Amino acid sequence: MSGATVAEFIAYWENEGQAYVRRGDYDWMASLVPGRRILEIGCGVGFATQALARRGLTVLSIDSLAECIGATRQRLEGADVRLMQAELTALAAEQTASIREFAPDTVVCWLMGAPAEVTGAVPADAGQAVVVYREKIHRLVAELAADLPTVQALHFIDRTAIPWQAKDIGRDTLVNYHSGKTLLGLPFVAGRSHALYRKLGDDTARKVPIPHPSLKGVVPTLASLLAERKE
Repeated sequence: MSGATVAEFIAYWENEGQAYVRRGDYDWMASLVPGRRILEIGCGVGFATQALARRGLTVLSIDSLAECIGATRQRLEGADVRLMQAELTALAAEQTASIREFAPDTVVCWLMGAPAEVTGAVPADAGQAVVVYREKIHRLVAELAADLPTVQALHFIDRTAIPWQAKDIGRDTLVNYHSGKTLLGLPFVAGRSHALYRKLGDDTARKVPIPHPSLKGVVPTLASLLAERKE
């Protein structure tokens, strides 16, 4: 798990994020984003937000944790980024109005996670609580994007582990998963050409659970999917 308490969660991602920065993972993630005005759901400790800002994009980033907002503000001092502390499950009317006024053309939701005290995760549940939490948030993000008429694209990235030799099959799995859950009934479509995988480094391999130890060639990856608004 990435931390039982908020403090542990922040410490975990401060350390883990540095490894992502060294490998260029965040810059890779940011390079896949279309548009110029980006609504980021979940800024974490600010490394991803920083990568978006480096591209010269205008960013509004929201997070439910004050500690994440504080860490991101400190990391991004002077950048063209607006921060908002907000709970996606209970956006206030004025928060929704501010998001609409910002008029994002792309919504990103990367590496969605939260402390165990938020997700309800315990070591014995093999990550199921995190999966349920992630699915819930992904759906809320997609519903929000659908209600924002300026949004033309929706971008998800999460950590997973796949047999690298079967990554082409994995692309179909990724598209089908989000199409059948996250995007179901909403005005967004995802295609196989926009489903990408990137290997994580050896230092991450020890931290990302492998689905089953008997699976050969399974490697930790970043799974990226871009969905576009239907015409």
